[in-house]
Amino acid sequence: MNSILSLRCIPLFLVMFFISCGESGQSGDPAAVDSIDWDDALEQEAEWYQGPEAVRIADNVLLYQHESGGWPKNIDMSQVLGEADKDSIRNEQSAGGTTLSNITIDNGATYTQMRYLARVHNATGHDRFKEGFLKGVDYLVEAQYDSGGWPQYYPIREGYYEMITFNDGAMIGAMRMLRDVAEGQDPYTFVDSSRRQRASEAVNKGIVAILDMQIIQDGQRTAWCAQHDPETLEPAWARSYEPPSLAGAASAGIVRFLMAVEEPTPEITAAVEGAVEWYRDTAIHGYRYEEFTDEKGREDKRLVEDPEAGPLWARFYEIETNRPIFMNRDSDIFYEYSKVPQERRAGYDWYGDWAGELLAEEYPAWRAKHNLSME
Repeated sequence: MNSILSLRCIPLFLVMFFISCGESGQSGDPAAVDSIDWDDALEQEAEWYQGPEAVRIADNVLLYQHESGGWPKNIDMSQVLGEADKDSIRNEQSAGGTTLSNITIDNGATYTQMRYLARVHNATGHDRFKEGFLKGVDYLVEAQYDSGGWPQYYPIREGYYEMITFNDGAMIGAMRMLRDVAEGQDPYTFVDSSRRQRASEAVNKGIVAILDMQIIQDGQRTAWCAQHDPETLEPAWARSYEPPSLAGAASAGIVRFLMAVEEPTPEITAAVEGAVEWYRDTAIHGYRYEEFTDEKGREDKRLVEDPEAGPLWARFYEIETNRPIFMNRDSDIFYEYSKVPQERRAGYDWYGDWAGELLAEEYPAWRAKHNLSME
């Protein structure tokens, strides 16, 4: 990568990226329209993207775009902004303000805004949305490490943020975006051939890194850590309760990305097969994971015996033993979920059905597509 800028951490409120014309108390046009959530916004008919509401939000997205080409996370970019609001955002951008300079691929940031801009550009033909999208492509290519992975934040933000990050779909989300650009998929057909080529090279480099980062146990390919060191590619720490481990949550998205490769190499096929076998071996049967309110009125989570429940996976597995592991904020290890302090039990998803559909439907379909016999 080129220039490296160290940025300090600032907490942000986690909000959904809603598309609406405004909320009470916001400046700007108070006219109300029906709100749709972000997932729906990316699936509207082309006519909707031609409309003034779609264009207004796209202009907001451009306003929040950093000069590097990326976006910050956890900002509701659908809000109606008055001129004072817009001036404040512009001033913070130009001054290098910490909120709008924490540019990331975490929590869907950057590649989600890019997908939205592409749809509005195709519907309206407005070049400013195309230019914003192309800046995003350049940002994703620039942010890639020489080793092939992507940091959570770029420009680099010191700490675990500079690790190659699979957690919350960060690296895979960026790679999906670049893959779609490289293949000229709709709605990205307007991207020039030079950028398509660079996107293709970045994706191929990323796949090599993914294969190199897959954790090997006794000669067998297994899963990945949620974070890896950008130089050694070894499993790495993130937050104090996110240790180097086999990531039951993050690895499923990696497998899905590899299965989407049209012509998988023997190395890709082996990586998928190894990860699927690992998921089969580590599946937890006969329990459901549920939220409840304890006797003190606190929200909590627990495992409950349920013979009818589908398979679950722990978020983290110990690399040497494949035992589920849990931690508190002091990095103390627990092997029994019930012994995890209530604050961490309730504040984190330690179990999930992350590979359920992968094993039951997607993997068999992948093998059939590529004429691989089922064992």
